Amino acid sequence: MAVDAKICGINSAPALDAAVKGGARFIGFNFYARSPRALDAEAAAALAGRVPRGISRVGVIVDESNETIDGLLRQVPLDMLQLHGQETPARVGEIRRRFGKPVMKAIQVAGNGDVESATAFDGAADWLLFDAKAPPQMANALPGGNAISFDWTLLAHRRWNRPWMLSGGLNAGNLAEAVRITGAPVVDVSSGVEDRPGVKSPDKITAFLELTRRL
Repeated sequence: MAVDAKICGINSAPALDAAVKGGARFIGFNFYARSPRALDAEAAAALAGRVPRGISRVGVIVDESNETIDGLLRQVPLDMLQLHGQETPARVGEIRRRFGKPVMKAIQVAGNGDVESATAFDGAADWLLFDAKAPPQMANALPGGNAISFDWTLLAHRRWNRPWMLSGGLNAGNLAEAVRITGAPVVDVSSGVEDRPGVKSPDKITAFLELTRRL
């Protein structure tokens, strides 16, 4: 059975076109300034305007203020907000109510306790995303997009009251195993379809999406 996919960190027209043509269900635009995939609002608006109807345009933000989010949404046509910082359930719920957009909360996973913490967001978030938590010794780690994975067995046989997706170090080489272990209905990839950090490969995007259709 095929799984759906989100191609995250899109920052060029060729990468966007490959994601759309390949059948991605979600396109992620990164607004975290430290990320090599970061976009400003003007560039993101131009790309988001090219996304056909039926594909969700997701804005990735990290611990942003209401003022910043408001300014972003005034400029960029986004369908969903992905909160990839230390946002609490109360903050997630506040953003969801205030801006009237579906919200996805990223859960950074290193152990079982992190997975358990996801239940606190059941009433606040529309989606959950499970990503790898960077180890303390990792220099210049980002909230996501670090090309590292976590122990997928932590998600085996787990169920939540919200739809969810798997992220963290996925690529065409490990995708089948990750889905087999976790049962993930949707997968999220960023670094795994890049030639180098921040530079998406249309060929790798195409290959990754072709594989999702065969799982």
